[in-house]
Amino acid sequence: MTTAHPGITCREFGRLSSGRVVHEYTLNNGSGLSLSAINLGGIVSSIRFPDRKGKLDNIVLGFASLQDYELRNPHFGTIVGRFANRIANGQFKINGNSVQLDLNDGVNALHGGRAGFGSRWWQISPLPASEDGEVGIELSYVSEHGEEGYPGKMNVQVRYTLTLDNAWRIDYQASCDRATVVNLAHHDYFNLAGSGSILDHDLTISASKFCPVDSGLIPEGIADVTDTPFDFRSPTRIGERIRKASPQLTRAQGYDHNWLLDAVDKPGLRFAARLADPTSGRVMVIETTQPGLQFYSGNFLDGSLVGASGQAYRQSDGLCLETQHYPDSPNQASFPSTELWPGQLYQSETLYRFAVTNDVSKD
Repeated sequence: MTTAHPGITCREFGRLSSGRVVHEYTLNNGSGLSLSAINLGGIVSSIRFPDRKGKLDNIVLGFASLQDYELRNPHFGTIVGRFANRIANGQFKINGNSVQLDLNDGVNALHGGRAGFGSRWWQISPLPASEDGEVGIELSYVSEHGEEGYPGKMNVQVRYTLTLDNAWRIDYQASCDRATVVNLAHHDYFNLAGSGSILDHDLTISASKFCPVDSGLIPEGIADVTDTPFDFRSPTRIGERIRKASPQLTRAQGYDHNWLLDAVDKPGLRFAARLADPTSGRVMVIETTQPGLQFYSGNFLDGSLVGASGQAYRQSDGLCLETQHYPDSPNQASFPSTELWPGQLYQSETLYRFAVTNDVSKD
């Protein structure tokens, strides 16, 4: 493994079908962690971190070409918005007005619509070097009134920062000139081994409740995780219960559910999840200000997509741990509000901490 001084480099990644140039910015914290992101969708195209032997691997799924990201990307590495996850029937009411969104997931709206934030062009600007050695970029996008059916003109800024102690921090901020809803998230497919299946990864989720879903993966209320395959309060191998007979696992073809994070009233960042790969020794700890976490076990990867290293991505070759508000929140009064009104500022923060251990059970 080699390290470098903290810094940011930029290269041309390709051209969209429109001819617009897309650049890739690579952040290096000088301590072994690097992250690359492109203008299209704010996509994180790679995260590289060493294993216990010092070997660097890309630990997120992605493509080698811009064309693949433009034409066939299943949200690999994208900023998700305006509303992450699903809204039932693509409908909700706000300020006395009924809103109809673009439908792109059967009868539901998913991840902002057919052309959500993950397929939009984001302006990227390197941030000034900080005194503590952090490196970062700011991504900005203006979502016009009526885009994918959402009301109001929304200004969005997202910052990616790498710290010297091997953490990736995401800061989200948004404002809008009309009453609307917002739920921003990041849709990375992680594989801490760098390749192969994630079924042998150990997962911990700090949540005693989750949202059961209907056949359209819309929440049907809230349930306790006790004595179910959804109890990840202690480290559990993902493959241990994913094949268990469960109507919920059958509906989603695996895990594709929202967990209600514990200590939701605690201010600031709080522990959400821990993912560990026993083979490589890599560990990822997630902290967030968000109330929910969506765990998706890569159920719909079917081998038809080929990754940057030439591998065909198959079911459970990657997993998503998306910090978020709960799915369908605009239609479920008991869920935390996702409304954003003129004069308000939406803000949230998520931190991914990376480490290596020789014994994940004792880390």
